[in-house]
Amino acid sequence: MQQIGKYRVIRELGKGATATVYLCDDPDRGSQVAVKVIRFGQECAVMSRRMRKLFQNEGMVSKRLDHPNIVRVYDTAVENDFAYMAMEYVEGFSLEEHCRIDKLLPMHRVIGIIFKCCMALDSAYRQGIIHRDIKPANIMVAANDEPKIADFGLALNMNKDMDRDSTFIMGVGSPAYMSPEQIRNYPLNQKTDLYSLGVVLFQLLTGRLPFRASNQATLIYRIINTDAPAVTSLNPNLPEGLNAIIRKSLEKDLYSRYRNGAEFAKDLSAVRYQILQDDDIELDTRHFAVLRKLEFFTEFENIELWEILRVSVWREVSSNVVLVREGEMSSLLGIIISGCVEISIDGRTLCRLGPSEPVGEVAYLHPKDKQRHATAITLEPTLFLEVNAAALALSSEELLDRMRNALLGRLIKRLREVNKIAAAQGQPAVQVGTASQSFYRSGPGGGMDLELSPM
Repeated sequence: MQQIGKYRVIRELGKGATATVYLCDDPDRGSQVAVKVIRFGQECAVMSRRMRKLFQNEGMVSKRLDHPNIVRVYDTAVENDFAYMAMEYVEGFSLEEHCRIDKLLPMHRVIGIIFKCCMALDSAYRQGIIHRDIKPANIMVAANDEPKIADFGLALNMNKDMDRDSTFIMGVGSPAYMSPEQIRNYPLNQKTDLYSLGVVLFQLLTGRLPFRASNQATLIYRIINTDAPAVTSLNPNLPEGLNAIIRKSLEKDLYSRYRNGAEFAKDLSAVRYQILQDDDIELDTRHFAVLRKLEFFTEFENIELWEILRVSVWREVSSNVVLVREGEMSSLLGIIISGCVEISIDGRTLCRLGPSEPVGEVAYLHPKDKQRHATAITLEPTLFLEVNAAALALSSEELLDRMRNALLGRLIKRLREVNKIAAAQGQPAVQVGTASQSFYRSGPGGGMDLELSPM
């Protein structure tokens, strides 16, 4: 398209299932605007009517909202076969770009962005508007981390009579971000948006959704019936105070959830003194580079390394420090980055471990026995990546498989070395010539019988 109404098209910004957004020149304002265009297909009259209602609803609702953190709508027009909406052009990025574990924003930026979103939703609700589709893709971020909530096409106008409002459509929203009451088609208020924003906050801090499932039915069951894990169990570097905030935002009981966005924002501001600074992000990048070169992590994908960093603590340990003590119950699991650790049993040295070697892997891999059967002590200053086993258990299946395989590989390599040492201490083996009877022989049934020599 070259022209949309009075707006001259510069280029296409993006395309979705039902709409295309263009960057355009606004001759009246002398500035650039984003113009969303929806075409009404002739092949499905019902869908076209629904899209027309959604579009008219978005235009009507958005024009009423005036907040610096909500995308402004300047103009709407509905034609026979298409409709368009001219709105504020946000030059920045969508939060959807920062939901992956390897693309997470610094914690202090996440808290600042969500804080402003809380206030924007609070303002919208005071106008009688509920968004109903809060998700990362609908939150743009401009310069200076100014969020802009967009896409009020599914918004619910609380000031209208819902029994007669033809624009009210049940069952809308994105399932992973929907509140329990929204899934059940219960009456909604501003608390449903705060729940969805809590899900977004959880995802921006951990790189995963609070509720995950392989199918939509299981996902819905978990949203309605199960509790989300604590964010610090997935990212031990987060301040403990965030657990209570996210737990309250994701409360299934409406009476226990945040009453409004201002209350949510107030609690977020209380943990700001604990947030990370930019230099911590640079430190994360340096840590990633170190792990990337470590032999233990050779087979790991980049995204899996970022997951490891999020569930681990980087520790500098002095010499002669006991990491694991024989006989104790401990969940310690870690990888030596540099230095040396001695493993002993009953006061006798078993082996010495250097960089890239895991510590605590036997108890971690054992399905039941978590008691330690050896002692691990540093022989020199050691850099140690301590992995939070509980957080690791909640990580992606890909990371769990990769970690399990890497640990098993190291364990088998050590076992082979021990076997060589044990064999060196053993008696001479029976010498079997080429004409001698095979160790394995066919039995009467055609199977393989194992013959063991008496000791």
